[in-house]
Amino acid sequence: MADNFQTLKCPACQKEMTKVFVPSEGVNIDICLDGCGGMYFDTREFKYFDEQHENIEEILKAIEGKTFIKVNEELPRTCPVCGARMVKNYSSVKKEIQIDECYACGGKFLDHGELEKIRSEYLTEADRSADIMASVYDTVGVEIKRLDEENAKLRANRSWMKKLFDKMVYG
Repeated sequence: MADNFQTLKCPACQKEMTKVFVPSEGVNIDICLDGCGGMYFDTREFKYFDEQHENIEEILKAIEGKTFIKVNEELPRTCPVCGARMVKNYSSVKKEIQIDECYACGGKFLDHGELEKIRSEYLTEADRSADIMASVYDTVGVEIKRLDEENAKLRANRSWMKKLFDKMVYG
């Protein structure tokens, strides 16, 4: 889905969100400037802003000096674009920052302050990818080790049963 041009209601506090245009990327980011400070990224927009070297100057200018209301981050959220229920996921394998994602249209909603936290998790996308691969190898490696141990036991049992069979048949 491309950048939306409709006025959105914040999934966290239901206040009207403001479109903040980011010229370097040519996209509008919807920010709840008169409520909780949450940010909505249409599908594929978030990738332009999640790393430290990427420009978020317009976003920072928009929220500068604002005071935002506190919201319950655990409550379920509805996507302001398509109306689907958003799913809570972690922003990385570190499982430190939870964000809301819409599986129907691909949008992401971040509560106030989460963008900066996400940007500080990793220096580069390569660092993020390396952490993902390490996590996958840790998970898969444990399972492979368990399966190897099971196979070793089965082979040992087969060997023992073959010896018993040979002894019974051949004496």
